[in-house]
Amino acid sequence: MQLGTAPLLEQLPIFHSRNVEETGAFLRAKGYRFDIAGRQARQLDARLNGVYMPNVYMGYVQYGGASVVLSPSPARTATWIHLPLRGQLEATIGRDNVVCNPNLATIISPMRESCRLVSEADSSRIQLSLTKSSLTAQLAALLGEPPTVPLDFAPTIDLAAGYGRSLARYVLTAVSDLEQSGSVLWSSTTMSKFEEFIITALLLSHPHNYSNALRRLERPIAPRDVRRAVDYIEAHLDQAITVVDLVTATGVAGRTLFKHFSDFKGVSPMRYLRNARLRQVRQALLRADPEANVTEIAMSTGFTHMGRFSVTYRAHFGESPSQTLRDGRQMQQPRKQP
Repeated sequence: MQLGTAPLLEQLPIFHSRNVEETGAFLRAKGYRFDIAGRQARQLDARLNGVYMPNVYMGYVQYGGASVVLSPSPARTATWIHLPLRGQLEATIGRDNVVCNPNLATIISPMRESCRLVSEADSSRIQLSLTKSSLTAQLAALLGEPPTVPLDFAPTIDLAAGYGRSLARYVLTAVSDLEQSGSVLWSSTTMSKFEEFIITALLLSHPHNYSNALRRLERPIAPRDVRRAVDYIEAHLDQAITVVDLVTATGVAGRTLFKHFSDFKGVSPMRYLRNARLRQVRQALLRADPEANVTEIAMSTGFTHMGRFSVTYRAHFGESPSQTLRDGRQMQQPRKQP
């Protein structure tokens, strides 16, 4: 995850300062104790950039040439993931001591008794904060019942392989997209799906105190339950469907639904939803009124990013949406009598 030295997300500034007192006051207001050696005060360059989504905060942080110590408040409720970009971050989480770098991230669960973060000079990182309510709701959906004790994640994430490598890649892609004008992530629907993806992947792929319970969910699922999920999807193609919605509609735990939906349909529920929307928009294009256009038809079916929609549509059907629209209009034209 090693990157260059230029700060990220500079178009989304939250706090910039070279003043120790000002930086300390800002961080205390956020629930952090801030410490810095007096001789390093002149090297401080605090830059916090980021975006607050409804359930996820994603941001960039650096402190310039100064080494700083942060102690989060024990009253915090969010789960924090720190993904170093440059340099090292030393994290003391309860009894665990972790030295993080661009190949090793740390995740801090709110139930830990104490926490201390030491950012070395000239280091930087991406931070993700996931709300307790969103994690608990998604875990309940996957389990099929409310959790009885707080979530507690394993404190390290290997960024060089497996889930960690995928997480780093997706986060950096999102950061890069947010730095461009017209980012698809500013769409409320896309932002909701991004949040759900980050939270669901964390719960299903990274070890925590409910991992074994999720793996034990082997209750057979009848085809009628898959059909119930399909019927719900087909009836709500124009809405932002979530895993929680499908769990409620089917009465099947999310982990089990994902596995057996794939067994019966060959794809995940979310991929089936995307494919169903593509089929719907294709039929709408073929039957479109003469004054209709591709953008209007695609957006009415839940697609919000036209560039990405066109690429996905072409990959799925082997032709562009505009070509389908033209073909539909030609088919609707009355044939000339010989």
